[in-house]
Amino acid sequence: MGNMKEKDPLLLENQLCFPLYAASREVVKQYTPYLKPLGITYTQYITLMVLWEEKKIRVGDLGKRLFLDTGTLTPLLKKMEEAGLVKRTRSQGDERVVDVEITDEGMSLKKKAREIPGKMSSCLNISREEATILYQELYKILQGFHD
Repeated sequence: MGNMKEKDPLLLENQLCFPLYAASREVVKQYTPYLKPLGITYTQYITLMVLWEEKKIRVGDLGKRLFLDTGTLTPLLKKMEEAGLVKRTRSQGDERVVDVEITDEGMSLKKKAREIPGKMSSCLNISREEATILYQELYKILQGFHD
């Protein structure tokens, strides 16, 4: 009978998805004290990270980079536009395509956010090597959803 617990596929402790979900939520929660003074959420932060790099990107390509669908991205970008962080425009080549571009105000947050990654790395109780392996394994999982 002691074996049944190990084999029961519906036990929470037997689910790989649960620790992924819970760890993700906890990590996002750890970001909150650093992002709140900037007036942004975690999802807005990762959106800004892409825009700090790209400056301008198609909404569809942004969604692919962030693993977000347009139903999530559209209201997010609308809020960010209302806050003056980004500007959305219809592509001149194709009216169906929307481009999103970072504003000067959005770029100014980069300087304020510079210390966040270093502060966040100290909240994870794993070595640099373990973090590298975890990063690689998580991206392997994510890529599997898009093959």
